[in-house]
Amino acid sequence: MPEHMEHTESTESTDGTATSVPAVRVEGLWKRFGDQIAVAGIDLELPAGKFIGLVGPNGAGKTTTLSMVTGLLRPDMGRIEVGGHDVWRDPVEVKSRIGVLPEGLRLFERLSGRELLAYTGRLRGLPGAEVDKRATQLLDVLDLAGAQHKLVVDYSTGMRKKIGLAAALLHNPEVLFLDEPFEGVDPVSAQTIREVLVRYTRSGATVVFSSHVMELVESLCDWVAVMAAGRIRAQGTLAEVRGEAPSLQSAFLALVGAGGRETSGSLDWLGGTR
Repeated sequence: MPEHMEHTESTESTDGTATSVPAVRVEGLWKRFGDQIAVAGIDLELPAGKFIGLVGPNGAGKTTTLSMVTGLLRPDMGRIEVGGHDVWRDPVEVKSRIGVLPEGLRLFERLSGRELLAYTGRLRGLPGAEVDKRATQLLDVLDLAGAQHKLVVDYSTGMRKKIGLAAALLHNPEVLFLDEPFEGVDPVSAQTIREVLVRYTRSGATVVFSSHVMELVESLCDWVAVMAAGRIRAQGTLAEVRGEAPSLQSAFLALVGAGGRETSGSLDWLGGTR
C-alpha cells in the first residue's frame, strides 16, 4: 500500500491560533423524494483525521446523506464542504480529494482487477508508472494479487468490495467515504479491509462510513453521528454519544426510540405446539 502524505489541514483564526479544518461540514441539508423527506435539515461537522461512523437503522437517510456529501446526488437545500471546499460550487476540487465506495458499487466487470485499477488511476491523472506501483501494493495488501488478472465479473462479494476499496484509495484521497463496506463480506475479507482502513487513518486521513452494526462501529470508530428518520440524533466522540449507557448499541436504541419496544405477545402463535 502506498505511503500516505499528511492529510491534515489547518487555518488561522482571527487571534492567530491554528484551527483544524473539518473533514466535512454540512449545514441545513434537505432532500425529499416525492412526499417522503429522506434528509430533514441536518447539520454535521466531522473532524479530520478520524475514523467516523454514520450510524442508523435502515431507512434513516444515511445513504442519501453520503450521496449528497460526495456529489452524487444534488440536495434540495443546504451547504456541504469537504476540506473547506464547497461540493457543488467546486466539484472538481472536491472529487480530487475524496474516495468513494458506494453501496451497490457498479464496476467495469469485463476488466480484470489490475486493469480496473490501471484505468481508474489514469482517469485520475496519475502517471502510468505510479499507477502500476500503487496498484501492485494495493492488490498485495488486500490479498487480491492472485486474482489480479481475473475478470471482476467473476469476483466474489468480498473481492468486489476489496477491489472497489483499492480503486477508491488509489489516488491517496484526504477523505474516504464508505457506504456499508462490510455488508455481505466474509470475516477474512472484513478483517483485511479493517486493517487497511486503520492504517489509512493513522496517516491523518479521514474515513467516514455508514453502518447499522453497532458492535463494528464501536470497535473501529472514535467519532460517531447517529441518524434516524432523516435527522441527526447525536454526534460526537464515541464516549460522548455512548454516555452512561453500557454499550453503543444501548445508547443507539435509546436515541432512535427503540429501547422499550415490546414484542412479547404479538407473535404468540409462533413456535407453538404443532
